[in-house]
Amino acid sequence: MAHLVKFFMLPDDELAFLRSVERHGLNVYPVRVPPDWAPFVAGAAVHARLPEEDLYLAAEHMGEVLVDKVKRGPEKGNWRVDETRSPVIFWERSRLNEDGELLSGKLWAELDITPQTGRKDAASDRFRVLFLEVHEWLKKAFRKGAPKEFLIGPHAARRVKEEGLVLRENVHRGGTVEVHR
Repeated sequence: MAHLVKFFMLPDDELAFLRSVERHGLNVYPVRVPPDWAPFVAGAAVHARLPEEDLYLAAEHMGEVLVDKVKRGPEKGNWRVDETRSPVIFWERSRLNEDGELLSGKLWAELDITPQTGRKDAASDRFRVLFLEVHEWLKKAFRKGAPKEFLIGPHAARRVKEEGLVLRENVHRGGTVEVHR
């Protein structure tokens, strides 16, 4: 079963998050890796270089990042990361929708043996500890949301309070999320 953390982050919250993961030496990969991609270490200094959409934070010092070539479609020739067998954390970034609402993002990592994904070995203990450390940092630094499975970055929470920013779950017909008082 995948381990999932749902959150709301504005760019300033992302900077704080990147500062916290910088010490882990995680490399950045886009979801579809172009053949000429050169990974770089995630950190606050490279925030502007992050892919606009979703990305992977790869712990290459803990294991090889496995990739497969895309054989059909508009992304033919690119590579895709095997997220279930590689030591990677999938990061779906929060973004504003056309109504000016902040959509939720998530961190996701496959840590366990699962028959659905075909994973035969659990993630290494070192990678499990790394993901749980990241999750613990988010729980300490971010506010709780209502419903309770959401974490809200301090800058996002401030904009909700001061400017009335609406937080919306990033699913079809997603509901709104409140900052827990």
